[in-house]
Amino acid sequence: MSDHTPMDKAPATGVDIRDVVRHAIEEFVRAEQEKAEPAYKAELQDERKRREGLEARLNQLVEENRKARSMAEEADRNSQIRSELQRLGVAKVDLAFRAVKDEIMRRDDGHLQSKGPEAKSLQDYLSGFVQENPELLPARIAGGSGVQTPGKSTAQEGSSGVEIDKIRPGMNKDDLDRVRREISKLANQALRGV
Repeated sequence: MSDHTPMDKAPATGVDIRDVVRHAIEEFVRAEQEKAEPAYKAELQDERKRREGLEARLNQLVEENRKARSMAEEADRNSQIRSELQRLGVAKVDLAFRAVKDEIMRRDDGHLQSKGPEAKSLQDYLSGFVQENPELLPARIAGGSGVQTPGKSTAQEGSSGVEIDKIRPGMNKDDLDRVRREISKLANQALRGV
């Protein structure tokens, strides 16, 4: 019996030191991971919130950029239509603009054209529109019955003429009476239609 060494007895009891050490290390590592895991989870959630916030802000900026581009394109389109109407000599630009603005669109290459099967260029479409609607152009002859020319009325009156700039408080009585007579005369002429 004295032949047995202490090493021989250890395997007989079934306890291996390596297994015990390995098991203790695994338990220690697991405990450390469990301690650190809430901090990792909180950090991950913070990162996720930050990322979601940045994505939302990016989406908001993209939408604002799209709206700004759309508004700039619309303003440019409106400006081109108005300037072409003015170039064609339209007197009532706002009225003509409201009538044609929905009939004009932008092509893929950036040029403006009319909607519909013809797809005319902006200049051709507006030229045709103005020719079809001559009432938008200024009157060619400013005369007619009842129209007075400025030269005739002043020549017929033969008045001394009163300048509005010279009417002021503290005028002498003679000048004030002359101004009153002139105003009375002009009012009577206006009422009679002369």
